[in-house]
Amino acid sequence: MSRNSPARSLSLRRSVLSVPAINARALEKTHVLDCDAVIFDLEDSVAAEKKDEARANLKAFFAGPALAGKERIIRINALSSGFGLADMELVRALEPDAVLLPKVDEPQDVMAISDMLGDADAAETLRIWAMIETPRGILNSAAIAEFGRTAGSRLDCFVVGLNDLRKETGVLPQPGRTYLVPWLMQVILAVRAYGLDAIDSVFNDFKDADGFEAECAHARAMGFDGKMLIHPAQIEIANRHFGPDDAAIREAEEIIAAFADPATEGLNVINSNGRMIERLHLVQAESLVHKSRLIAERKS
Repeated sequence: MSRNSPARSLSLRRSVLSVPAINARALEKTHVLDCDAVIFDLEDSVAAEKKDEARANLKAFFAGPALAGKERIIRINALSSGFGLADMELVRALEPDAVLLPKVDEPQDVMAISDMLGDADAAETLRIWAMIETPRGILNSAAIAEFGRTAGSRLDCFVVGLNDLRKETGVLPQPGRTYLVPWLMQVILAVRAYGLDAIDSVFNDFKDADGFEAECAHARAMGFDGKMLIHPAQIEIANRHFGPDDAAIREAEEIIAAFADPATEGLNVINSNGRMIERLHLVQAESLVHKSRLIAERKS
């Protein structure tokens, strides 16, 4: 029997929409969108002279009606940029669900933010996401993910950033991402080994629905949990590709029912309809059914 993998998040992360914090109208629109999570971006999409205004926008937005049914993530600037410390002050004040760190190269990058949050007595519910978007980040992805399993690390999720990775490596933006697949799978191995989630990179042309659909299918086949989005038009496609289909839900419910039978108590492997099912499949089935219920609750 295979050893169980570390537990992963039960959060829905099929569609993770990035919204520039400088755009107050776009911030308000997130209330009515069907995405699973929102990244409020203070980094790449905000010019240096607009950083203070973007922080003020976020402060006003968080003071308003709560963003129901969606994870709230603030992407900060690097601590070395001259803007990161002010961003972290805002994070501590607003207490989103997570802070997203740009260009994570090594475990120490996550450790620094973990220590800052711990020193500020931030709630344990305030988690850390890491952008993996540099050659060093890819090479160190396993070490970074392993740090995520240590007490107090707060690390929950990797987000792949291919625009910066292509820029630093010279890999061309070709359909199918042939020369990027080995690096993407390296990220998947790292997160699965240590119980984290992985969000695939943005697709830059939001008007190319067919291209985006193909890339979502590609990312789902590789094992990604969802996709980072740049436009609301991409939400429905991402939700469809990364969400559980009806057949998978029925199978998960059958597995749960089979292990609920008193005759299977204490067994780690059972025979269900001619298939050998391990207890680790029960954990996976319960996660899938939980997420399907979250989807149904939002629709209702």
